[in-house]
Amino acid sequence: MILQNKKVAIIGGGPGGLTLARLLQLKGIDVKVYERDSDRSVRVQGSPLDLHEHSGLAAIRKAGLLDAFKNNYLQGADRTTITNEKAEIIFSDHDMMKEEDFGHEYFRPEIDRGTLRNILLDSLQPENIIWDSHFLSMEKQENGWLLYFKNGSEAYADLVIGADGANSKTRPYLTDIQSFYSGITMLEGNIDEAEKYVPEITKILRGGKLMAFGNKKNILMGQKANAEIGFYASFKAEEDWILKSGLDFSDKHQVLEWFEKEYSGWSKIWSQLFENASVPFIPRPIRCMPLDQNWEPHPDVTIIGDAAHVMPPFAGEGVNMAMLDALELSESLTGNHHISVYDAISSYEEAMRNRASVTAKESLDNGERMHHANALSMMSEFFSGL
Repeated sequence: MILQNKKVAIIGGGPGGLTLARLLQLKGIDVKVYERDSDRSVRVQGSPLDLHEHSGLAAIRKAGLLDAFKNNYLQGADRTTITNEKAEIIFSDHDMMKEEDFGHEYFRPEIDRGTLRNILLDSLQPENIIWDSHFLSMEKQENGWLLYFKNGSEAYADLVIGADGANSKTRPYLTDIQSFYSGITMLEGNIDEAEKYVPEITKILRGGKLMAFGNKKNILMGQKANAEIGFYASFKAEEDWILKSGLDFSDKHQVLEWFEKEYSGWSKIWSQLFENASVPFIPRPIRCMPLDQNWEPHPDVTIIGDAAHVMPPFAGEGVNMAMLDALELSESLTGNHHISVYDAISSYEEAMRNRASVTAKESLDNGERMHHANALSMMSEFFSGL
């Protein structure tokens, strides 16, 4: 095996990095995950994740974790409701009979981010994840890398795999290609005890996903674990909107005033989201890597997930691409069809860039559709199968 007697370091303990660690651990590889969080109890932000049959779920199966996933996924959270800006329901599949289940190509079960993380963490040997390890830099040492962390610690690895997200600090060791702004910004909020504080919205949501379209703007939301709702105001904006808006995202009243001005004509029901959300709100400029990106492979460093191919969330593919990266890279590194780590990485990176480019284009196109003047009718027809 080409990784025999080699130390592998994975930078970042998100779904992609943890999945890769699990798959390498199963093959007996000496692997360590270096995660910046202080411990596993740190709150995980973001909406639930929907896993797809041939990517995210394929990785879960290979990792031997399908039963754990089945015991923890959010049943019914994949159901969709579409409304207009007045909160009038235009489409809902909640009462439709669905034949999809595990193993079906179009079944996309949802799971809370924190729950998925715990499933993956529980599958790892405790010594294989190193907490409080905020990666700063690395330098060549012998045939590998010496890694430096913010807490003053150091570690050696023969192979470094960056799984450290859109703002990756490992990516620059491979390429100076940077992501571009898609033209869309999303403002994220979260509501605890949603049924208590936003009962009208909870009734429309019905434990699933909701998309509201109007005036080239969206409100997107989904049911989370522990009776929480995560939501996003999604809109076209200049790249420097966060700075120019002048908003204090910790000031609920400021953000509510901004929402009611920018989403004028929308039902007052949506204001309840901003009135009852936890603070701070999180602004997220949506970025994407160039579709034609390329770089020369290295024999001792590579990247997966958003570090490799950050893309808009409008096709639900981000986490699935990251977990598929983990699956394909692990098979490339531990199989018998490559004569060197360099060859394994080269093969993985070429295939990864090609499929990520296709998926990123789909995500960009979907983002344009969802913020189009006719988004309501286009998206309703899409989900209706018309």
